[in-house]
Amino acid sequence: MQAIKTFIITILSITIISCGNSGTQKTSLSITTDAKNNVVKLGETIKLSIKNPKGLDISAIHYSLNGQPVEATFKLADEKLGLQTLKATVTHGDTSEEISTKITILNNTTPKVYGYKVINEYPHDITSYTQGLEFHNGELYESTGQYGESKLRKVDYKTGEILQNIDLANQYFAEGLTIMNDQIYQLTWQENIGFVYDVNTFEKTSSFTYGKSKEGWGICNDGKVIYKSDGTDQIWLLNPETLVEEDKIQAYRDKGNVKGLNELEWINGKIYANRYQYNGVAIINPKNGAVEGVIDFSPLRDKVTQHNGLDVLNGIAYNPETQTIFVTGKRWDKLFEVEVFEK
Repeated sequence: MQAIKTFIITILSITIISCGNSGTQKTSLSITTDAKNNVVKLGETIKLSIKNPKGLDISAIHYSLNGQPVEATFKLADEKLGLQTLKATVTHGDTSEEISTKITILNNTTPKVYGYKVINEYPHDITSYTQGLEFHNGELYESTGQYGESKLRKVDYKTGEILQNIDLANQYFAEGLTIMNDQIYQLTWQENIGFVYDVNTFEKTSSFTYGKSKEGWGICNDGKVIYKSDGTDQIWLLNPETLVEEDKIQAYRDKGNVKGLNELEWINGKIYANRYQYNGVAIINPKNGAVEGVIDFSPLRDKVTQHNGLDVLNGIAYNPETQTIFVTGKRWDKLFEVEVFEK
């Protein structure tokens, strides 16, 4: 009987080992590129090859970049910037295996520098810790932050009068907002939840949770897609029906990534992003993440009332009726209407 048990255990062990070894076998194959440190710029050509230290008999290689087929030698044209995934499906003998590596794609032009001209100053609630700002039908909507102080507001921007207001529960730190299809989308910071309101009544109609993004910072839309920042160099693309994060871009210039993306605004086909703690704005191509321009608004901070609670620039809104940009900051007592121009 003991011999039979031993035999059965041995057979089961062999079966388990055989099942565990079935399928694709990992080898020492790897992808190499001719780019220094695997960093390449748009417009440059990159050459791929397979490192094959064991001399396997390779019969086929198929490369892809972010799921799109590429040749072994190809020119980067309009690919997304940032850290991207190169894959190769390699066939040797009767086995096919998939290997991958990361490359960093930079923009090939230096961001343009823009200046601005202040054309109007308006009163702004000095207690508002501004997180989000957006125009809708000529009126300004604002989201303010801090625990116990977070609000959603509609404001007469010319007078500063609060036309509508709701307070969020104390456990929420409100962040950016955007308006699309008569709905307001408002983010919270670390609570992993966003709220949806009726734009006319401010009635909360639903909520949504975040996906891979860990925090909520800024949000805007182009009429079809919602864009969401999380304080890093990443901007997430949300399906407006499901509010699921379906894709992302990474903000990169010709030198590297641009972090701290905060409040977002869609202006004439580009994403304007406040950079947290920098009192400036990055102008981002929504297709590939290229930082195409920068605006330094830091002098505006000296134009507001100086007090202990004064904080950085945050809040950028485009008014299509005036075709001008409005900016303010956290606990600023002024809202500035500006015209932006290339230096």
